[in-house]
Amino acid sequence: LMNAAVAQGVEPAEIAQHCDSVSLCFSKGLGAPAGVVLAGCRQFVAEAWRVRKLLGGGMRQAGVLAAAARLGLQHAEATLRRDHDNARRFAEGIHALDSPLCSVNLAAVETNIVMVNIQGAWPSPAELCDHLRAVSEEEEAETGQAVSVLLFPWSARAVRAVWHRHISARDTELARRKLEFVAR
Repeated sequence: LMNAAVAQGVEPAEIAQHCDSVSLCFSKGLGAPAGVVLAGCRQFVAEAWRVRKLLGGGMRQAGVLAAAARLGLQHAEATLRRDHDNARRFAEGIHALDSPLCSVNLAAVETNIVMVNIQGAWPSPAELCDHLRAVSEEEEAETGQAVSVLLFPWSARAVRAVWHRHISARDTELARRKLEFVAR
């Protein structure tokens, strides 16, 4: 919800107005250690509260977590915008490679998620992820760095890259260079 709102330049309420209920996780893009908020009609929230108690959910002295969630919400727009910008730079870097190995649909990069399309018979998404994660002596000799990039094999022909608040612009550039190295 927050990533979509930032990408569209609207308040989250503008998106949520079309929903009967909404759940917002504070640990995803907002950086809180834990926490979620659930909103909906009174009856829905009362039933969710009852089921949570029935299943043993609950916390005492949750104020520290609430403070972290509040801080995350206060800085959400700037934090998520930075994540979106880093994801966009990564996607543009892949696009500029013009590699026969992989491509990116730049029009589809709107938030902190980049889907990298794998072209040809080799590598499979899992193999590409393995190569991006591994560090070889050849890489260290050629680039002077040991970089491990964690992407997720999403489908038979795509991998997914996701940015969060702990991935900097420098990390993003290193990941782009690593992909370029693997593609060569």
